Amino acid sequence: MSLLKQLFIAICLFLLVAFTGSFVTSLESSREQMISQLRSHAQDAATALGLSLTPHIDDPAMVELMVNSIFDSGYYASIRVQRADDDSLIVERQMTPGSDAVPNWFGSLVDLQPASGEALIMRGWEQAARVEVVSHPQFAVARLWDSAMGSLSWLLLCGLLSAALGGWLLRQQLRPLDGMVQQAQAISRREFISLPQLPRTPELRRVVLAMNQMVEKLRSLFAEAAQHSEDLAREAYQDSLTGLANRRRFDMRLSSQLVAGEQTAAGYLLLLRVNDLAGLNQRLGGARSDALLCAIGELLQRLSTQHGHPDWLAARTRGGEFALLMPGQSSSEADQLASELDAALDSLRSTEASDGAPLAHVGLCVFHPGETEQRVLARADQALAQAQNSPDKPWERLDNYEGGAGLDQHEWRAWLDDALGQGKLQLFFQPVVRCDDHAAILHHKVLARLLDAQGQAIPAGIFLPWVARLGWMPRLDQLMLEHALAHLDQHPRPLALSLSSATLHDQISMALILHTLREHPQAAHLLTLELDERSLPIAEQLLPLCQSLRETGYQIGLQHFGGRFSLIGNLTHLALAYLKIDGSFIHGLDREADKRVFIDAIRRATHNIDLPLIAEMVEREGEARALQELGIHGVMGRLIGAPAPWPGHRAASPHQGCLPSDAPEELG
Repeated sequence: MSLLKQLFIAICLFLLVAFTGSFVTSLESSREQMISQLRSHAQDAATALGLSLTPHIDDPAMVELMVNSIFDSGYYASIRVQRADDDSLIVERQMTPGSDAVPNWFGSLVDLQPASGEALIMRGWEQAARVEVVSHPQFAVARLWDSAMGSLSWLLLCGLLSAALGGWLLRQQLRPLDGMVQQAQAISRREFISLPQLPRTPELRRVVLAMNQMVEKLRSLFAEAAQHSEDLAREAYQDSLTGLANRRRFDMRLSSQLVAGEQTAAGYLLLLRVNDLAGLNQRLGGARSDALLCAIGELLQRLSTQHGHPDWLAARTRGGEFALLMPGQSSSEADQLASELDAALDSLRSTEASDGAPLAHVGLCVFHPGETEQRVLARADQALAQAQNSPDKPWERLDNYEGGAGLDQHEWRAWLDDALGQGKLQLFFQPVVRCDDHAAILHHKVLARLLDAQGQAIPAGIFLPWVARLGWMPRLDQLMLEHALAHLDQHPRPLALSLSSATLHDQISMALILHTLREHPQAAHLLTLELDERSLPIAEQLLPLCQSLRETGYQIGLQHFGGRFSLIGNLTHLALAYLKIDGSFIHGLDREADKRVFIDAIRRATHNIDLPLIAEMVEREGEARALQELGIHGVMGRLIGAPAPWPGHRAASPHQGCLPSDAPEELG
């Protein structure tokens, strides 16, 4: 029972006791007064009747007439006139009056007894007769009843007004408790909220001040841990001059991109090498050379942003060498980007930098999941060497491979439009388990494969780049959400579903997603919507977006975390269900100490807000053991289980027509 209800009941009980005591006291006082009045009433009637009968005591008719007149004019139980010598009756009148207005129980409760009075009738000096008058209490009981009802009505009115006023005052005084409840609930959602208004009540004021101090302390602890972790990430994985990723981060990302997986896609790697960096330092000086390198880094970052690929990675690998990892890129798009980059580099060229020679050379090469890093980097170096030896243009693309080489753009558009329009989609599920108990499933990650005309399943790594290129990612997200909700109706098990960057940035698509979620409130506790850290909107858009998703009752998770480590300071405002660490930080975790330090820094920061961590792309037992030692909550990857249809559902055969000859049989 709430404190407000307890206080309200206590007030009501106090009023009831006060009313009962007042009522009993008033009733007893009125009863004693009525007894005295009844006794006086009987004695006065007897005295008056005795005096009136004295001259007529020997006239029985007159005596009877006078007795009747007195009896009929008042509330008497009986009037009796007796002779004094032998007690014989001269006249007697009796009556038992009643009143329907007074309940019998009240008369029994009051218990007013009849009062009597006597008087002597004299004949000279002799006693001739005796008059006895008994008053009936019916009138007194009726008066007591009316008085009791009036007192009861007044006290009930006062009690109701007091209860209503007291309840309102209590609610006003205890309102800070609601604020403290909201504070506690916000802390459980990993948010830190301080109450700006302090209550006037001293006791509650002290409690609210203590809660605010605790919240500020938790916020400062998390901010310190987040800042420490961000500093470690910046030192370990960011180039100090340009702000791009360093060679260590580039190698990690390339390694994870080459792992055969359900959503890993083929693409292109771009290498850029500044010509004669040592000579530039001598001719321009260190400051201008550094400014030139920073300008090249900004150029690569701007091109990556303009082409709308959040999963691209721009890095400075050494001195005057830069790299741009472009998964999902086609050969024609790679040529277009290289031409744009060449034109932008021309604008940076100066007479001091070179004597008409290109400022830098660019080499592009293809990569696809399943290859080794050495093979891809060797091919990229070969393309860069050909560009340096070519007098015609300062860039070169080594080959024209792209996933899905058997279809051109028009064929892809027609097939994807038909598959999405007809709902030719099959859900695959990858288990996410506890790190310390692989049998304890936390949820299943939902992945998708599209079915071609023959019913063969095409892995997401092949068709996702084309879906994104055609701008149909919102259609795919909506279709996957509908299939996932339909699956939950038959198999109510926790699932996690990703939302693409295109959906998050499109208001109409998000409105459709929110409408679909509101139509299925029964699945809210089973489905978590995952946002990609690489494609999050800006903070001004992200917070309202997360709020609107949480209002539907569904939880939010963040996947591929690690690239934008500065985001960790804002996690307290997102109320996330969990955080998934990008697989590039997991690969080789048991062999590389710097990755362990980085993962431990994330764990320390998120531990302060009780945010579970889940590791992606766990491939080996050593990685799983290292994660368990670090105290990570959950893991997922091929070591735990590859994506597969739900048990009992027949899987479509994998599609091979669009895969290269040296690619693995299946990408997931």
